[in-house]
Amino acid sequence: MSTPLLEARKVTRILPGQVPVTLVQDIDLAVAPGEFVAITGPSGSGKSSLLYLLGLLDMPSSGTIYLEGRDTSTLSGAELAELRLRKLGFVFQFHFLLPEFSVQENVMIPMRKLGGRSNEEIRSRSAELLAELGMEEYLDKKPEQLSGGERQRVAIARALANDPLIVLADEPTGNLDTRNGQIVFDIFRRLAEEKGQAVITVTHDVQLSALTQRRVRLVDGKIVD
Repeated sequence: MSTPLLEARKVTRILPGQVPVTLVQDIDLAVAPGEFVAITGPSGSGKSSLLYLLGLLDMPSSGTIYLEGRDTSTLSGAELAELRLRKLGFVFQFHFLLPEFSVQENVMIPMRKLGGRSNEEIRSRSAELLAELGMEEYLDKKPEQLSGGERQRVAIARALANDPLIVLADEPTGNLDTRNGQIVFDIFRRLAEEKGQAVITVTHDVQLSALTQRRVRLVDGKIVD
């Protein structure tokens, strides 16, 4: 059996305090290249907490997250930041585009941070990604000039800038209408099927989760289905 791209083994996350709060408990989950996975469940079930653990944004209280077979618990904060920049792409419910920058400049930011490409290569790559998402006419626009669905497509292009192994999306259609939500999920499906990138998305939308290859249901911080 091949090594999973991303794997959680017995992962638990507890918020310390006078009354400790268990966000997720004893999570075992493996994701392969090219898989499109939805994390579903009721509000407060730990969906986003699990996504943040899988994305190495939070660290487990116990258990281990493996990326390409590598134990991430042994890494320093700087090493984790570099790994996120190189291997992971994030899309959130709120797009977090920088208003002072153009659409193209927003997409260029992760590539500038990572380094290794010339300015011409960065500009070309950003234009190519935006064209793939139907945003080639908007390169010089500012985020406030776009619709919600258009902004989210720019956010997806930014997440893809460094060609990540895995795209992690937290309620990416939460602020979108049905049509634009469908467009976003179609983009994710194409990434998995055509590019071989794994996509893990948190969603409360039953119809959209049905478009994924696999659904993982959480209740009270535990996988139940």
